[in-house]
Amino acid sequence: MKICIIGTGYVGLVSGACFADLGNLVWCVDNNEEKIELLNNGEVPFFEPGLEELVNKNFSSNRLKFTSNLKLAVSNSDIIFICVGTPTSKKSHSADLSNVFQVASKITKHINKFKIIVTKSTVPVTTGDKIEQLISKKKRKGLFEVISNPEFLREGEAIRDFRFPDRIIIGSNNKKVTKKLRSLYDPLIKKGAEFFSTNRRGAELIKYAANAFLATKISYINELANLCEKTGVNIEDVSLGIGSDKRIGSRFLRAGPAYGGSCFPKDTRAVTVTGDLFKTDLSIIKSVIKSNEKRRILLTERVKKILSNKIKNKKIAFLGVTFKPNTDDMRESSSLLMIPFLLKRGAIISYYDPSGEKKEFSKLINLSFCHNVYDACKNVDLVIIHTEWEEFKALDFKKLYKKKKFKIYDMRNLYSAEVMKKKGFKYYSIGR
Repeated sequence: MKICIIGTGYVGLVSGACFADLGNLVWCVDNNEEKIELLNNGEVPFFEPGLEELVNKNFSSNRLKFTSNLKLAVSNSDIIFICVGTPTSKKSHSADLSNVFQVASKITKHINKFKIIVTKSTVPVTTGDKIEQLISKKKRKGLFEVISNPEFLREGEAIRDFRFPDRIIIGSNNKKVTKKLRSLYDPLIKKGAEFFSTNRRGAELIKYAANAFLATKISYINELANLCEKTGVNIEDVSLGIGSDKRIGSRFLRAGPAYGGSCFPKDTRAVTVTGDLFKTDLSIIKSVIKSNEKRRILLTERVKKILSNKIKNKKIAFLGVTFKPNTDDMRESSSLLMIPFLLKRGAIISYYDPSGEKKEFSKLINLSFCHNVYDACKNVDLVIIHTEWEEFKALDFKKLYKKKKFKIYDMRNLYSAEVMKKKGFKYYSIGR
């Protein structure tokens, strides 16, 4: 099939490369000329395991093309995916849909035959209705169909999630179009993906409902971890105990920092705004948002206690600063609050992250990026394991400890508390 992907961010580029790998001809469009030039030169503008190889493979095979010419891409495609960002609005907690509507307006100019227009971006209920109304002002209804096809890609696991999805959701009010989309996804359905169709508004809400529920699980287990610390219970036992109940499941029941990233924070906020618009108080999700915000502050206060409230001139190493491993995404990461907080109180901080130095920290004083764990931990008072990158799971602390003994705050519970204490380390963890 001939496909146009508008937006070469995380969702757009991964989807485009994977659709091309299934044998489709894919045009990826972006108005950022610099990004298009990078992609045409074989460079991927963000970190995602395996993506650069997949992009270059399909680019070389001429199935994947990159352009800033929207007219060219739309005119030569049958299915158009809108994959632009929908961040939280600067004025409220609602989703900023300006990019989506801008794209819809531009697409309208180039509809020369029947097009299926798909919102893959995460959008609130009724967005598809508004896109349809916008295009209908210039084009007759028979020339296009607007549907919803939400993505469920995890950063760091995106290619696998595309190839082996739990489910494929299609929201359409047109049975013929649903059949066409089922045909597009047929290679994945044959491998076991569940195909689920509903109306357009249903698909839009499913995406928000899923993310809000997963965010709730994270906040719930984090609050239980606080209780475990005060009652002498191991949070990992609690997670296993309740997670083995098939009605609950173990995924997303790992205690740690506040949830972050590109989805959960903005989507939980946006769905509560939708609730308010329809005069429905989504009080549970609102409580989850508050709980998550408190989590960042609580864990930062814990650092103060570990250092006996003496932060000034203390040397602290952060191992990992991204919100999760296998991504360079810093959005809503707990480190964005913790590091400036500690620096303002006189700490001297070094950090190492396998995905490289972060521009978000470029203007901060007394903060330095190191190229490996050992340089980051040299002569420090406290090591904070912030992100569970694979290389942090088997550190030789005895070797690190030789020059100066330090405290360890394992925010991901990567190590056994009993083993660490037996070895003589001053070790602190979450909910244990």
